[in-house]
Amino acid sequence: MNTDNQKLHLTDETIQAIILFQQNEINEYHIYNRLAKKIKDVNNASVLSRIGDEEKAHYEILKKYSGREVSPNWLKINWYYYISRIFGITFGIKLMEKGEEKAQQAYARHINDIPEAAGILADEDKHEHELIALIDEERLQYAGSIVLGLNDALVELTGALAGLSLAMQNTRLIAMAGMITGIAASFSMAASDYLSKKADDASKNAGKSATYTGLAYIFTVILLIMPYLLFSNYLICLGLTLTIAILIIFFFNYYISVAKDLNFRRRFAEMALISLGVSALTFGIGFLIRKGLGIEV
Repeated sequence: MNTDNQKLHLTDETIQAIILFQQNEINEYHIYNRLAKKIKDVNNASVLSRIGDEEKAHYEILKKYSGREVSPNWLKINWYYYISRIFGITFGIKLMEKGEEKAQQAYARHINDIPEAAGILADEDKHEHELIALIDEERLQYAGSIVLGLNDALVELTGALAGLSLAMQNTRLIAMAGMITGIAASFSMAASDYLSKKADDASKNAGKSATYTGLAYIFTVILLIMPYLLFSNYLICLGLTLTIAILIIFFFNYYISVAKDLNFRRRFAEMALISLGVSALTFGIGFLIRKGLGIEV
């Protein structure tokens, strides 16, 4: 054990904790610096690079107390790097920061054992606030438009497909009717969003907002109708469509909750209950209409 360890009388448990801290710091150093090299915005890249260098400095401080070199975990580094590249730097870094909360709690427990721990903890808190102010991604600027398109498609189309399923009981007819309804509704929704933004004097971004809304709607329509193009039993198709709807709601709300620090459970439960509730209601309406008109398919 080196002289620093002897001087501070660090326990084996504390040394193992320090090694874990080192691993976290060296991983984040590589993640931040790799991302900094890929960001076009010079200011954002500079801030990320600086934070990465601070993480490396933390690693060197901790190494004095552990007396060990710790190799980067390239599997974890690549995971967060590619998550950030695919889903956006905001989501990737916020996801990583959530994982870092445990490390920060561990720092707090060892402040009395490591003189520099309080400074490292303060740096980590500063990083979090800098990152929030740092990132300005287009996909998050238009998150409201994407939510509008996704939510409307989920509520309207799951309801329509549920009603059509019982009324028609023919998967090809249901798919055709659903596709026509969905595409028409996507254009209508995009146009409404465009006019709404123009009315709010946001004409500069009205076109992009409408595009995000329309694309989100069409993407959701395609996924929801897919089972009706692959299977012949309309009840199985309806079950798969509702499952896909829940998965879309789950993943999208998880993404937004991480990227924007929102409550995931509440948002997911609310959106899922609305979509499933409308589906159940329109399924019953489809049954009543079919019986009322005396149509047997």
